[in-house]
Amino acid sequence: MEIIKLHPEIGAEIRGVSMADVANDDNAYRAVRAAFEEHSVLLFRNQPTDDQVQVGYSAKFGPLETAKVASLGEGTPFSILTNIDKATGNLVPQGHKEELRAKANQLWHTDSSFRETPALASVLSARTIPGVGGETAFVSQRATWNRLPQSLRAKLANSYAWHSYAHSRGKIDPSLASQREQNAMPPACWRMRWRNPVNGRDALYIASHTYAIVGLSDKEALALIDELTAIATATGHSYEHPWRAGDVVMWDNRASMHRGRPWPLDEPRYMIRTTIAATDADGVAELRPPKMAA
Repeated sequence: MEIIKLHPEIGAEIRGVSMADVANDDNAYRAVRAAFEEHSVLLFRNQPTDDQVQVGYSAKFGPLETAKVASLGEGTPFSILTNIDKATGNLVPQGHKEELRAKANQLWHTDSSFRETPALASVLSARTIPGVGGETAFVSQRATWNRLPQSLRAKLANSYAWHSYAHSRGKIDPSLASQREQNAMPPACWRMRWRNPVNGRDALYIASHTYAIVGLSDKEALALIDELTAIATATGHSYEHPWRAGDVVMWDNRASMHRGRPWPLDEPRYMIRTTIAATDADGVAELRPPKMAA
């Protein structure tokens, strides 16, 4: 197996081992898992666009989430990210819910921080890609943590923040998150530092879903979240992935933020994501707030 770094702070391409190898061979899994823990973002080229292979690969890393309510793929392991209307086969118009959701995904975030159980990792496969645009950008929240002043790190290590799906969607359109979605996904509270139990490395844990910090006023919390996001995404600290057909990218939601990039409305894009839920072995136990913080 070859590991080719994609950026000084985050990401590596895996060569010589396929997703099917990982699904079917424990030695291949252990090697790729070690690369995942080290590099946070992994790229596989020329993979088959096969749902079974994607699920088999993803399931080696832990239990799979089901796609959230009112989303394409609801109730299955597959979150479908597309601007293609399944019923008609046509591209959705501007202002359509899926177009607005794509805009929300263009905010810097980490997947599922608003869920009762946060995500360990996401696996995204390119099925149909536009001729231009549609890249996915990543930043290392470990590198962000290390760039913060020591006094701020000490403060954030024992601070807790609230995450809400409705909050991030409301930045795009106040009605984008339906009442059904809000009922199914109430806000969740997590420590602002996620420590990797394998290597002991700390990462800042925030997202576009983050809307409040325990002990701070709303104004203070939002200002700090904006400041931390600006530090994380400063020029030179992101890797932007230009998709090719057959690409699959996996990222560590504990240690990174990502965002989609826009593409022309008249070009189709069809991506399928599987998401692996985090467990206590992945550091969730330490992430959970004490009762007083809730």
